[in-house]
Amino acid sequence: MSKHDAVPAPVEEYDYEGLPPDYTLGHNMLAGAFAGIAEHSVMYPVDLLKTRMQIINPSAGGLYTGLTNAVSTIYRIEGLRTLWRGVSSVIVGAGPAHAVYFGTYEAVKEFAGGNKDDHHHPFAAALSGACATISSDALMNPFDVIKQRMQVHGSTYRSISHCARSLYRTEGLTAFYVSYPTTLCMTIPFTATQFMAYESLSKFMNPQKEYDPFTHCMAGGLAGAFAAGITTPLDVIKTLLQTRGLSQEAEVRNVRGLFNGAKIIRSQYGWSGFFRGLRPRIITTMPSTAICWTSYEMAKAYFKRYRESESYAASW
Repeated sequence: MSKHDAVPAPVEEYDYEGLPPDYTLGHNMLAGAFAGIAEHSVMYPVDLLKTRMQIINPSAGGLYTGLTNAVSTIYRIEGLRTLWRGVSSVIVGAGPAHAVYFGTYEAVKEFAGGNKDDHHHPFAAALSGACATISSDALMNPFDVIKQRMQVHGSTYRSISHCARSLYRTEGLTAFYVSYPTTLCMTIPFTATQFMAYESLSKFMNPQKEYDPFTHCMAGGLAGAFAAGITTPLDVIKTLLQTRGLSQEAEVRNVRGLFNGAKIIRSQYGWSGFFRGLRPRIITTMPSTAICWTSYEMAKAYFKRYRESESYAASW
């Protein structure tokens, strides 16, 4: 029998949500890096608006009454390019951080049995999400601090390196991680809730577990919006901690941590202060998570199909 007459070995069928034996951690990390850069780059202007609306006692030019007023004021006083100020920090940080994020997510999900059968595994999804955010936030937190320092009105930093050097010189290394405990207090429930909601919605909307961009987009957006809404108070405290060095108030500049930050917000704005920037946070997070999950699942599907085509070609 000639080579051309040979019957090719059947290509093994893989459950889309499962991990084939030759699908490496590196593939997940590349897919995650692609998703992170896409998400943060596209939604950066709205994230800047959220940060500015959460600042306590901003300067006169940085005081806004709402989203529309914020956009028009920035356009009139600073120009539209300001909406992208500091975007390089998230591009540099988001790639590696999301690579770690989704690499950890898939590894822990596989370890916890989340891919074993067709049943729903909310605990595995929540656990993998929590582990993913702990590892990725350790890498992303310094870049997030630099980003917010460059986003505030009146920021004089020329670049991310200038901001990092100035911050280290004036406030020390701890400035890059002063918000890390608060960030984890926010992102662990946020990510656990988001992943659990995403897996649940995906199971309901796509029971066949096939690659479906519409399902991934809708499930990702709804899961992100829900998780963002319930964790906004912690996000407000995190912003206070990460921008403390720019405040004109001694009390804010010397804020010590989560509970001290919450006390300051409560004393100045009441309970409503914990929901400053709620709308832009949801408006940012909903499309962000939709873009992130869609990009991630698209990259994951591409790598899997590429591996399958390689296996098919090798069988001839």
